[in-house]
Amino acid sequence: MKVVSVDEMRHIEAASDAAGHSYAAMMEQAGRAVAEAIVARREVQDRRVLVLVGPGNNGGDGLVAARYLAEAGARVTCYLLKPRDAAQDENFRLVQEQGLDVVLAGEDKGWRELERLVREADVVVDALLGTGTRLPLRGALAKMLGRVGRSLAPRRQPPRQPLTPLIASVAPARRDWPFVVAVDGPTGLDYDTGALDERAVVADLTVTFAYPKLGHFRFPGASALGELVIADIGTDPALAADVALEVVTPEMVREWLPPRPPNAHKGTFGKALIVAGSVNYTGAAYLAGAAATRAGAGLVTLALPAAIHTAVAACLAEVTYLLLPHELGAISAGATRVLAERLEEYDALLLGPGLGREPETSAFVEALLGGVRGRRRLGFVGAEESTASPRTLPPLVVDADGLNILAEMADWPKRLPPESILTPHPGEMARLMRCTIGDVQADRVAIAQAQAAAWGQVVVLKGAHTVVAAPDGRVAIQPFANPGLATAGTGDVLAGTIVALRAQGLASFEAATAGAYLHGLAGELARVEVGVAGMVAGDVLARLPQAWQHITGM
Repeated sequence: MKVVSVDEMRHIEAASDAAGHSYAAMMEQAGRAVAEAIVARREVQDRRVLVLVGPGNNGGDGLVAARYLAEAGARVTCYLLKPRDAAQDENFRLVQEQGLDVVLAGEDKGWRELERLVREADVVVDALLGTGTRLPLRGALAKMLGRVGRSLAPRRQPPRQPLTPLIASVAPARRDWPFVVAVDGPTGLDYDTGALDERAVVADLTVTFAYPKLGHFRFPGASALGELVIADIGTDPALAADVALEVVTPEMVREWLPPRPPNAHKGTFGKALIVAGSVNYTGAAYLAGAAATRAGAGLVTLALPAAIHTAVAACLAEVTYLLLPHELGAISAGATRVLAERLEEYDALLLGPGLGREPETSAFVEALLGGVRGRRRLGFVGAEESTASPRTLPPLVVDADGLNILAEMADWPKRLPPESILTPHPGEMARLMRCTIGDVQADRVAIAQAQAAAWGQVVVLKGAHTVVAAPDGRVAIQPFANPGLATAGTGDVLAGTIVALRAQGLASFEAATAGAYLHGLAGELARVEVGVAGMVAGDVLARLPQAWQHITGM
C-alpha cells in the first residue's frame, strides 16, 4: 500500500476530480467510511455523538459522517468552528434537513456548551482540520481544542498501543467510552513531518482516505492516531503508480513467503550460516540461531567461538555448530580460514550478532571481507565479478557488531557483495554514515533511501516503523511501533529471521521486508499476550511460527 505526502494526495484528488470522480463524491465516500468505521467498533444506537466541524473539507467529511451516524440511530450534534452557508454547502444543507442539532462556536460564550457536549458525548469526532494543517495552531481553534482536551481528560482511559488493519488482527477490541475518532488525523498533526501540536486530542481511531500519509508513521504524530484505518474513496490506484514509498501489508508478505510443499526435505528450505557470539554476548548467538530455525530455514549452522559452544548448545539443540578459533572468547583472525572452507555449503550468511569489537575480531571481519565477490543470487541480483580474492560469500546479512566493525573500515561498501542486507539501529546507522543519531532520525525514510542507493546495499533502518530501502529506490515502512521491542536481543531475532528468508530464496529487499514484518507481528503477538513491560526477545522468538501462520494460514 502506497504512503503519500500531502502534495501527492492533493495531486491524486485533483486528477480524480478531473477524470470525473468529483471532490463531492470523494467527500461523500470519506464521510460514510468514517461512520461505518465507528459503527463497526461501537454500538451507536441512542448514543450521543459530537462532531467537531472545521471550515474546510475535513469539516465537510465530518458533516457527511454525522448524517450516516444519525441514520444508524445515534443522537448527533454538530459543533461548528465557523458558520456554514446552506445555500453554498450541500452537506450542511443536508444536515439541517435531517434535523441534527447544530451549535456555532461564535454563539457559545466561554465555550460552556462545548464543554457540556464533550462531557456528555459517547463518541467525539474530530473533523476540524485535515491535511491542510499549519502549525502551531492559533486563535479560536487552539482554544477550542484545549477545552475539548481538558473536558475529555477525566473520562478517558490511557490510550492503548496503536493497532492497524495493516497488521493481522491479534488483539481483542476494547470498548471504552468516550470514543475519540479523528478524520484523516488528529487536528494539529502535520501530515508530512509527524509534528503534533501540544493541544491535539489523541484519537482511539483514525480514518484516513485513499492512502496513509507520511505523518502517520512519524513521531510524535504517529503516537496520537490510535487504530489507523485506510478507507477507499474511489481514486484510481494508477494515480499513485509513481509513488515509491509503501507500507508493508500482510498481503505483500504472503506473496513473498516461500511455499512449504508436503514432499520437502531440509534442503528445500535452505541452509543458513550465522557467525555470531563472544564470551560477553553468548545470548546473541543463541537468539539469532534460534530465530533462523523458527523462521523456516531448513538447516542452520552457528559459527561461534569454541569457548561458548557448551553454553549455547545446552540451550539450542536444533542447529549444527562450527567452532572457530578465539582469543579469550572472541573470534580471532584465524577463523577466516576455517570459515572459508565451509562458505560454499550455505545459501545465506549472517555476520555480526554479539561478535564484540575486540581487535582480533575486527581483524577477522576485515580479512573475511578483504576481497569478495557475490555468489549468483536466487533473487533479482545476478552474479558479480570478483573485486580482489577469489573467495565467494553467500548472500550476506550484516548486523550489530558486524556493522560497527564495518564503520571502522575504509571504503567498507566496496568490500560487501552487492545487495547485501544491513540492519542498523539509528546509532549504528550514524556510525556508518559518520553523522549524529539526530541526523538519522530527522528523516528516516529519506536517509535509508539515500544510503541504500549510495552504498549499493539493502538497508533495514530499525526502530518504530522500521524502514527498508533498496538501491533501486524501492522503500517500505513497517506498520509496527511497539515499545516492547525496545529490549536487548530483539535485533538478533530480526537478523536471524532475515537470514532464514534469504536462505530460502527470497531476494534481498523481499527477505528484509518480509523478515521485518514477521518479526514485528511476532512482537505484536507478544505484546498482546505478555504486555510491553517485561517483554523480552525470547517472547518474540517463540511467536515467529505464529506470525507466519497469521500471514499464510499455514
